[in-house]
Amino acid sequence: MLLFALRRVAFGLVLFVIVSFTTMFLLSFSFDSIIGSKLGSAANVDSIAAMKADLGLDRSVPVLYAEWFRGVLHGDLGASFFTGEPVTEALPSRLAVTLSVVGPAMIISALIALFLGVLAATRGGWVDKTAQGMMLTGYLVPNLLIAIVLVVVFAVNLGWFPATGFTTFGDDPAEWARSITLPVITMAFGGAASMANQVRGTMIDELRKDYVRTLRTRGVSARAIVVRHALRNSAGPALTVFGLTFITLFGSALFIEQVFALPGFGTYSFNVALQGDFPVLMGLTAFGVGLTIGVNLLIDLANGWLNPKARQY
Repeated sequence: MLLFALRRVAFGLVLFVIVSFTTMFLLSFSFDSIIGSKLGSAANVDSIAAMKADLGLDRSVPVLYAEWFRGVLHGDLGASFFTGEPVTEALPSRLAVTLSVVGPAMIISALIALFLGVLAATRGGWVDKTAQGMMLTGYLVPNLLIAIVLVVVFAVNLGWFPATGFTTFGDDPAEWARSITLPVITMAFGGAASMANQVRGTMIDELRKDYVRTLRTRGVSARAIVVRHALRNSAGPALTVFGLTFITLFGSALFIEQVFALPGFGTYSFNVALQGDFPVLMGLTAFGVGLTIGVNLLIDLANGWLNPKARQY
């Protein structure tokens, strides 16, 4: 198991280097325009060249990357070109807002997916068709449309929840819960659909296997077969989809935060991308790649624990 984990960590590190270096290489073509936007009306060929030298951006990309990666190893991601705020201080507060929405949405999605997927796989008939209809609806209806409908109905017409804005948990827990309710429902709607379909498919395949028929002939109850055997054995593919769904929800936060005016990671990333703030963009890349690698590593380790055969790959 330790060797399996080390292989996965090594692969993740290589992937991190490839993605982050490629990002820096592509951003290097826009250094002049980034500095030009920072200088504003004072921008000209000489002033841009002088600032590039002052910021150290006139060096080759491999040298720049080596310096940046050294900073990453020491927990230093640089500071914003435009505000001077250290990247390591700018990200946590925005990340807390996004996780306040993505975390509950993921939990709700997983619970709904398990319930619908297992119910559809074990009951069949009209129950399965109804569950598949709900899954298909979750696939087809865009999150943006769901968000607009929720705002119009529950915020504008009924006034139960605020339409926009975010309240921190420390300031007012009740108001915090109200401020994230509509965004959480919006994100959970689509997330539950994709995961429920995977749970349903893996459970149906598992329930058709020979060992399940053997357990039934021995008088083992249907509930025990589902909970103790089939659900555990089908957990591997489901965990993979759960991990991918979490990453997808994190990415979709960009649009959801724009609709509900949440000062989260997605909104911050969007504004920084418009500015072309190089150090912050590299910090966001490092976090995004690290998050993806971390989630996939946890999923791989969980699969390796559940299924020893997976450790061979």
